[in-house]
Amino acid sequence: MRHPRPLLRRRSVAAHALPDSVPPLLRRIYAARGATAAEGLVRDLNGLADYRPLGGMEAAVDCLEQALREQWPVMIVGDYDADGATSTALAIEALRSLGAQHVGYLVPNRFTQGYGLSPALAEEAAARGARLLITVDNGIAAHSGVRAARAAGMAVLITDHHLPGEVLPEADAIVNPNLPGDIFPSKSLAGVGVIFYVMLALRARLRTQSWFEAHGRPTPNFAELLDLVAVGTVADVVALDANNRILVEQGLRRIRAGRARAGVRALLRVAGRDPARVAASDLGFAIGPRLNATGRLDDMALGIECLLATDETRAATLAQRLDALNRERRELEQDMREQAMSAVEAAFARLDGDALPDGLCLFDPDWHEGVVGLVAGRVKERFHRPVAVFAPGADGMLKGSLRSVPGIHIRDVLADMAARDPDLLPRFGGHAMAAGLSLEATRLDAFSALFAQAVSRHADDEALQPVLWSDGELAPGEFDLQTAEALRAGGPWGQGFPEPLFDGVFAVHAAREVGQGHLKLQLRDPRDGRLHEAIAFHYAELGMSPDGGRDEARYAFRLDVNEYRGERRPQLLVTGYDLIVDEAGGDSAHI
Repeated sequence: MRHPRPLLRRRSVAAHALPDSVPPLLRRIYAARGATAAEGLVRDLNGLADYRPLGGMEAAVDCLEQALREQWPVMIVGDYDADGATSTALAIEALRSLGAQHVGYLVPNRFTQGYGLSPALAEEAAARGARLLITVDNGIAAHSGVRAARAAGMAVLITDHHLPGEVLPEADAIVNPNLPGDIFPSKSLAGVGVIFYVMLALRARLRTQSWFEAHGRPTPNFAELLDLVAVGTVADVVALDANNRILVEQGLRRIRAGRARAGVRALLRVAGRDPARVAASDLGFAIGPRLNATGRLDDMALGIECLLATDETRAATLAQRLDALNRERRELEQDMREQAMSAVEAAFARLDGDALPDGLCLFDPDWHEGVVGLVAGRVKERFHRPVAVFAPGADGMLKGSLRSVPGIHIRDVLADMAARDPDLLPRFGGHAMAAGLSLEATRLDAFSALFAQAVSRHADDEALQPVLWSDGELAPGEFDLQTAEALRAGGPWGQGFPEPLFDGVFAVHAAREVGQGHLKLQLRDPRDGRLHEAIAFHYAELGMSPDGGRDEARYAFRLDVNEYRGERRPQLLVTGYDLIVDEAGGDSAHI
């Protein structure tokens, strides 16, 4: 079958007032992302948004101050992904540094307890003597869990960033930048960003009460928590708006300067990354997957303990265990991905890519529920359709994970389906690009049909057409290490502030397969005859053949630095092949 072929569009460059001190190539790239004045590039901490406009903060700080003064036992209720792990570790570190003496944490088991604060988890917290529950990266939909906790005599503070429903849980305080009417300027805070802001507000309150002088303890420096904030923010793939870019950049600076916590350093080492040269992508592709793997296959406590470790040896031991789990996760994902791709090919073998259902639904009784989200992401990337992937859950329900494409808000799709068939979805939640749900096995066919219909209702004319947005061509003299280094240093890049992508016409000089389905290339630039090292990951999914394909074709690529045996060279990371520039496109508002 023919897969949807991407259009290549060039980002338009807005008029700007960026200073001449910014290199011309970066000025062009920044302007195309909406940073049209110098203040849009601020990466220092004094540019951070103030915590005070964040709704619910006064009530949250009141609750936390009372808990500190009366030394209530506090229980952090986390989530089993990288954002949840970093949020949990940050809350524990911050509260302990402020003087809390009894702080523990609970993370639900993905397979037996499900997501977030449940009545069973509240019961466990009460059994451990908790007086205050603080949710991090979850809780905004935990109505029954909050009721159970308060009925057991506990106060509940919810800190979350997920979109709320029409009715909020009856917690003592809720801090979430996405609550209706909230005027906090950064709606894209990750869960770890939300709890970081709560701790900033609590520290400010305690300063006004002369808390630190009265207790003979130093005022904690919360900049020491920014490596955790950076990891959780990048790993959760939230939009890197101006505020999040500051948080991530400051965390990266601490890591590069050797001031990261032992667990972060250990995770970088087992991933083969040099902390002194770490970029945002290393947090997303090296640390994030290793933390997520333990939540997908085992107990996220391993990841949290690694982040909390102060002893280098213990941190290294835990990081090695997380690395082993990540290798196991990769093997599971590879098998499931191949099966999922084959299932789509078999089901729609006689259809062109344009005739695929607008929403794809896949299930196999042998799949692992901890990896369905990764598989959904891979299928979505290949076929450019919202995808729902299901596996059997431990409670007899099907556990599904959904991934979407730009322009289709997947949680809104689920809400639409639930409104039309109220009995279909007993539990679901998420945000624009990802969601999770539980489903009765007998309703899978009904879900599949309704899902495709709901996606169709929410898709605009171009949502199902894949588009690669390019920053244009590089000049022949820009394919060098200096340019690659400048691009790495010009970030942080990520969701909503995408890493620079270029396009150009090349001929294949040499090609050889490496690893599992990757292609190492030498590409000749016809403009000057120079050869450029390149690599295409999962090249078959790009439509390339093992010999590299056509003699001359237009490629989309990122210019990166390849480090091998101490040598650093520029390398093209190929993301698109045999492309045609869509001259009618180019509106950067679509980015």
